Amino acid sequence: MSDFDQFRLSDDHEELKAAVRELANDKIAPYAAEVDEESRYPQEAHDALVASDFHAPHVPEEYDGVGADALAVCLVIEEVARACASSSLIPAVNKLGSLPVMLSGGDAIKRKYLPRLAAGEGFSYGLSEREAGSDTASMRTKAVRDGDDWVLSGQKSWITNAGESEFYTVLAVTDPDGARGRNISAFVVEKGDEGFTFGEKERKLGIKGSPTRELHFDKVRLPGDRIIGEPGTGLQTALRTLDHTRITIAAQAVGIAQGALDFATSYVKEREQFGQAVSGFQGVQFMLADMAMKLEAARQMTYVAAAKSERNDADLSFFGAAAKCYASDVAMEITTDAVQLLGGYGYTRDYPVERMMRDAKITQIYEGTNQVQRVVMARQLLKKG
Repeated sequence: MSDFDQFRLSDDHEELKAAVRELANDKIAPYAAEVDEESRYPQEAHDALVASDFHAPHVPEEYDGVGADALAVCLVIEEVARACASSSLIPAVNKLGSLPVMLSGGDAIKRKYLPRLAAGEGFSYGLSEREAGSDTASMRTKAVRDGDDWVLSGQKSWITNAGESEFYTVLAVTDPDGARGRNISAFVVEKGDEGFTFGEKERKLGIKGSPTRELHFDKVRLPGDRIIGEPGTGLQTALRTLDHTRITIAAQAVGIAQGALDFATSYVKEREQFGQAVSGFQGVQFMLADMAMKLEAARQMTYVAAAKSERNDADLSFFGAAAKCYASDVAMEITTDAVQLLGGYGYTRDYPVERMMRDAKITQIYEGTNQVQRVVMARQLLKKG
């Protein structure tokens, strides 16, 4: 292999990207506006992704998955997000929800849940609470040991695809007198568990096709084999998970931005003002050039971070946070510029760029706000030397 091959996608990755783009164009994009307008789950996208094994491509082959690497997962999410951001949360959240099992779970819990995920049953992630957002260690949800079982009580907030997923990784305090951050454990909760219910759907600015709801636990009894890893290691698992999955949000942001740039570029080539195509004005050309330049920088950061995730490099925390932070900031800027390039039309729902702008905003907030990402990066820098 040439030393320069590392700076381009492999043939397999290129083929995957093309296959997902074709699927997204044919079976996801036609429903994107309707999904947003009706705030409904993108069932068409779900069915298409499951049928093609793109809904949870990260599941290893030994658990009946396709065993896609971290970069391949990012490519799937990017191409789906280019068509519909809500739909791209299906593979993204399936990885987020199940990765704690993959990172810290034993073979028994992996064999219990990963094949079912590979077969199409969703997996969500329950970390945040009303009063424990960025400060995750201050969570109040608790699990009390009762014989071989655990009894779970409390609530989780802002849970993506809640009510649609069959399984939920939930973090809870298991040792109230233990050291902060080392007294939390992770569990798998099943949708049908007695005492487990959902709150009303949040009314959101964007990603309206992905339901966001609270999880409520009223003395939910969990068998002892539902714990992920050892008691007290849950928060460490959660933070390790985010190091890997923040990259998927970067990929989502890149895809949203690409969709907006593609549409804006096509529009200005066709729209005429003052007797010529809008694309002929240098001011417009400079906007497009800046949008494309920043998008490519974000894409390369994301792909490098994905490679580091696959290798589990020591500097993954920095690169994962940097990719997520930069790509989401760029996506917000590019989608806003796309609205500007369409003028008054950009502000209407007749065109997709206003939806893309609304969808882009959440990428700066979830899986750690961009302020938190900067804290993560700074800590990594200050550890050196």
